[in-house]
Amino acid sequence: MTAPARPLASDRSDFRTVVIAGTKVGALTAAAVIVYLLASRLLPAGPPRRAVESLIVLAAGCAASFLPARWTAPRSAEGIAGATAAGFVGTIVFMAIDIVLLRPFKAYPWTWDAVGGGSSWWYLSLWWMLGTFVAWMGAMLTASRAARGHDGLMRLAAPVVAGAVVLTVIGRVAGVGFPLPAIAGAGFVVALTLFALTAPRRAP
Repeated sequence: MTAPARPLASDRSDFRTVVIAGTKVGALTAAAVIVYLLASRLLPAGPPRRAVESLIVLAAGCAASFLPARWTAPRSAEGIAGATAAGFVGTIVFMAIDIVLLRPFKAYPWTWDAVGGGSSWWYLSLWWMLGTFVAWMGAMLTASRAARGHDGLMRLAAPVVAGAVVLTVIGRVAGVGFPLPAIAGAGFVVALTLFALTAPRRAP
């Protein structure tokens, strides 16, 4: 007979776990960016391309938000802090990949740097804050749902994605003047924050 699998320990906020989790998140983020860039260049312009780009943004948002918590298993403030730190490490890893790989190959259009007056550094501080924030919210939601026995990744992500889709539709109907992928990304962050802040903190 084989011994039953032991559940992974919760609140794994040690340095090694945080760095490994953050490295994986950063690598997955870079992969999502590359897929997005390929879609934007290979698919013909129009609504189908914007829809594909939006799906990539939502998938990347789920990865950045929920995978740090998946790997650190937060159940208390200590674990939530560990997942948040992993999210921050992920932004640093992505920044390194971005500087070493993507920028030398001119992956982004010139207008991206033009936003910051010709500098590519304008978005990095925003990226550090965003990546850390969504990992924090994802960890809070994971911890609260785990206390109620609902910690499956799909069960966590599906309501947030559904909320993001609803907010995206509302944004389009309201005439928000941003590209569809940007609206989808903003909708995801808003939906994730609402779910995380309103989720019960204790099991019934």
